[in-house]
Amino acid sequence: MLYGRSAESAALDEVVARAREGQGGAAVLRGEAGAGKTALLEAAAGRGAAARVLRATGVEAESGLAFAALHQVLWPVTGALGALPAPQRDAVRAALGLAADPAGDPYLLGAGVLSLLAEAAAPRGLICLIDDFQWVDRASAHALLFAARRLGTERIALLFAVRGDAPVPGVPLTVEVRGLPDAAAAELLRSRDGVPSGVARDLIAATGANPLALREIAARLTPAQLAGAAPLPDPLPGGARLFGDRVAALSAGAGLLARVAAVEADLDPALRATARLLTEGTGSAAPPQDSDRAARCALAELEESGLAGLDGTRLRFRHPLIRSAVYEAATPAGLRRAHAVLAELTGGDRRAWHLAGAAVGRDERVAAELVAAARRARERGGYGSAATALARAAELTPEPGPRAVRLKDAAVVSWLGGRPGQAESLLAEARELPGTDAALALEIARLRGRFELNSGDAAEAVRILSTGDSLEMLADAAEAASYVGDTAALVGLGRRAAAHPPGFLRDSVAGIGLALDGDPEGPALLRRALARARSGEPREAAEYLWASAAASQLGETDLAAGMAERAGRVARVSGMTGQLPVVLEFVATAERLAGRLASSRAVSEEGLGLAREAGYPNTVAAHLANLAMVAALRGAEEECERLAREALAIAVPHRVGLRVGVAGYARALLDLGLGRHAAAHERFTALTAAGPGAGSPAVVWRVAPDHIEAAMGAGEEAAARAVLAAYERSSAHATTPETRAVLARCRGLVHSREEDFAEALRLHTNPFEAARTALLLGERLRRGQRPGEARSHLRGACETFERAGAGPWARRARGELRAAGEDGRAPVPAVLDALTPQESRIAGLVAEGLSSKRIAARLFLSPRTVEYHLYKIYPKLGIGSRTELARLMVLAAGSSTEGTGAGAGQTLRHE
Repeated sequence: MLYGRSAESAALDEVVARAREGQGGAAVLRGEAGAGKTALLEAAAGRGAAARVLRATGVEAESGLAFAALHQVLWPVTGALGALPAPQRDAVRAALGLAADPAGDPYLLGAGVLSLLAEAAAPRGLICLIDDFQWVDRASAHALLFAARRLGTERIALLFAVRGDAPVPGVPLTVEVRGLPDAAAAELLRSRDGVPSGVARDLIAATGANPLALREIAARLTPAQLAGAAPLPDPLPGGARLFGDRVAALSAGAGLLARVAAVEADLDPALRATARLLTEGTGSAAPPQDSDRAARCALAELEESGLAGLDGTRLRFRHPLIRSAVYEAATPAGLRRAHAVLAELTGGDRRAWHLAGAAVGRDERVAAELVAAARRARERGGYGSAATALARAAELTPEPGPRAVRLKDAAVVSWLGGRPGQAESLLAEARELPGTDAALALEIARLRGRFELNSGDAAEAVRILSTGDSLEMLADAAEAASYVGDTAALVGLGRRAAAHPPGFLRDSVAGIGLALDGDPEGPALLRRALARARSGEPREAAEYLWASAAASQLGETDLAAGMAERAGRVARVSGMTGQLPVVLEFVATAERLAGRLASSRAVSEEGLGLAREAGYPNTVAAHLANLAMVAALRGAEEECERLAREALAIAVPHRVGLRVGVAGYARALLDLGLGRHAAAHERFTALTAAGPGAGSPAVVWRVAPDHIEAAMGAGEEAAARAVLAAYERSSAHATTPETRAVLARCRGLVHSREEDFAEALRLHTNPFEAARTALLLGERLRRGQRPGEARSHLRGACETFERAGAGPWARRARGELRAAGEDGRAPVPAVLDALTPQESRIAGLVAEGLSSKRIAARLFLSPRTVEYHLYKIYPKLGIGSRTELARLMVLAAGSSTEGTGAGAGQTLRHE
């Protein structure tokens, strides 16, 4: 029975009840040892009606073993693995040791855990209890928290209990479990131990009403203490104080088994180690069966004492403080000997960690075993556990050079595991070691630069990365310089890269730098790089992003889009989805430029969540800035301002000038869409001037068409002509139709030539940009007293904007239509605006012909979540099947070409 826990129980019951209704959620119980967290977990599970219950308990001795806790949780439901998408299934099987082939992707594993829990939740729901989360191995913790953040439509309640301040990131509900109220504590003492009220009052005050301390101390009070004639025992927290006398009362054999169990929870090796240690202790050559019998007797005694018990094939202490008491009673030499014997009786990761526990001083043999354990953990997606193993291996490594290498490797996996702070600390430790050779020093510098670029000061990243002469470091430095907006650095790095042998990466980096410097060799190199990209030479997402950058430098946004799209596909299926948050920056931009605003928003929200989980604040700023751009196009003024502020709060101090520029672009575009031409012109002018984030080549080039429109609308024709001249120079080497179309539109605006607009409409391949051209031409025709000719252009533009959800642009086109004599026309619904970002993303993938399993694999969801979203999508759109949904999605994209001169179904894919 629980005493005085009505508020805590009600909070957990609410989570469980909502989960039963298909609104899954997670909660954290946080409190000191003995506060009653475990009892609250079990009580919540008991009130879960017919819901299935899965459990795991973190064990300090297993905190270094990758996926030890996940094995506890998922082992009872591995029979449902066949229902998972293949990539998720393979990742879970690898993590649980059911497959020989590694599938080391933490995102796929987290999604697989979610999918498997979702299968286990059918049909009556699932309650998953994770006790002592502070000792759960990091690989399991990452996978479980990944799932916990995505339970919205699952019938799953995931409840964590954690001691102290151990972090449980991303779980929104925390229930603090403190000492009992005085009345409840007194009731507990009366009901269980018959403690008189005066003694109970003193005991409650001395223990802080900690339930475990109350029960344990009250049960051992002497008659004199119960009568108040003798002082109470010292009840201060600590295993030895609460349980030390009971541990000390164990026989030698039971005490030895307790010591072994404190470092090895698996019953079989624990019993065998105890048998061997008992034989050593007697100094006799007792027959093996006698030693085994003695170990079994020790087990029986330990169970009878109430200190520990069997849980399947594991020996568990009744409370973690009992394990602490055993540790405190043991000598360091005794614990090391237990580890040494266990190392002989176990294999794999367990053997490695027992060897580490037995080590005295530095030991290369033991360090090598831990390195192998780290490699296995990383191959299965356990980056956090790999980092722990490598850091411990470094501690045990005798020579400073290999120790630095292992610290560097630990930093890499810490970074990949979403712990940038730990990664930087490990890297700093590696740098300080003496004897680091030049090659390793450069590798460490490159990692420092990459860490800075993702999580710190982008300008500092340029400085660090520019110290190397390898093509890879020069490319990284150029990437950082592009984020800063440092044209001089890009030019210098390009010239240094040009000294390297020809190849895709060299041509891309050198081409960008030389092109920015006005060297005619630059565009030629970029063309060569793009030819290699088209031939399929790139194999990694990062290479496709370089191809996208090359196309952008040439002014070919449509080709850049295609390359970014390929990068996104490669990142999702390559087993290296750690790149995905960064890649999605470019994919989201591509979707926005194509006028697919709902899709762009969905991609950026996905990227935003992944970037926050990974600890990449600069990527967070990128997605916030793109979301601000989408909000600007939709006319959501308050949302645009909020998102821009959030992006700037990261990008300005981190000197990520590109993102500062995009956030400013969003504000200017909002003004343009709302018809505030003077304000828009002022903002656009500021983006091309000196200042933080201003003058970024990518931003200056990209804003030019909008700046020209704003300047003309504000009556600033001279400024518009100057911007056009600069835009023509920067687009001189562009050959793709879409770029030529936008350039023709800009000329039509500045020179007031109708034939330029007609040329633009003929060339456009991007329906959204075609609609903007049609709107400008329609406005010109209507004001030139040619309403009949204007209406067809305005009608097509209006429909495109309405379907895209670009509210201000649609209202502008509709107003022009009315002025041209077409009244009473009902707005075309923006089909995708009815959907949430996640629903929009799923609908788009259905239109591509993907099954629910493949969509789940692509978006790191469970198949049941995908089906749930489809169930919500159909009534929103007034349809009833995948076929109708696919047709509607195609119409939503393709109809925007109507009346604009663009080819049906053709779309721009990226900036």
